Amino acid sequence: MRTRMNAFRLLAILALALAAWTMTIVTRATTLERMSLEQLAQSAQIIVRAQCLENSTAWDAGEIWSHTTFEVQEAWKGSAPEQITVRLLGGRAGNVTSTVTGIPRFRRGEQVVLFLEGTSRGGLSVVSWQQGPFRIHRDAFTDRETVTQDTASFPTFDPVTRRFEASGIRKMPLENFRAQVDAALRGGMRRKP
Repeated sequence: MRTRMNAFRLLAILALALAAWTMTIVTRATTLERMSLEQLAQSAQIIVRAQCLENSTAWDAGEIWSHTTFEVQEAWKGSAPEQITVRLLGGRAGNVTSTVTGIPRFRRGEQVVLFLEGTSRGGLSVVSWQQGPFRIHRDAFTDRETVTQDTASFPTFDPVTRRFEASGIRKMPLENFRAQVDAALRGGMRRKP
C-alpha cells in the first residue's frame, strides 16, 4: 500500500514538473476590426516588399517578444533601410511558449509585403496584426507572383454586418495589388488638407 502511495506521489510530482517544463501561455480574446486596403495603406508609416531572413525571441518586461529580420527589396511607402526588424508579441523562449491569436509569424526565406507602423519603443510592428502582412507566392508554371492576406483565413470583425468573417485578398496578382496600394495612397493624399 505504501509503495503504491509513493508511486502515486512520484507520478504527480513528475506530472507537475513536466507541466512546468513545457508551460504554454495562450491568449485567445483577440478581436480585430476589418480594415480596407486604403485604411491599411493610410495607417502604415512604411510599406515594403521584403524577404524574411531570421527569427529570434527574447523576454522583455515579463513578456516574450518575437523579432523578425527582413531584407527590404522595395519600399512602397516611406523609407526603410536595407534590413528591418519587426517586433511582435509572443513566441517561444526556452521551454515557455506565448501564443497570441492574430499575431503573424514569418518563415525564413518567405517573401511578403508588409504594412508597418512605429512602436512606442522606436521599433516596427505590423499594422493590425494579421491584416498587415501579404504573403507572396510564385506560381511554378506561370512564374507569376500573387499575394494573399493572412486574414483570408482569419476572422475579423465587420462593423457593418456586426459579424466575424474570414475575408481578405486571395491570390491577387502582385502587379494588381501594387496598383491598388498606389491608388489607396493617392486617394488618401487627395483627402488631406
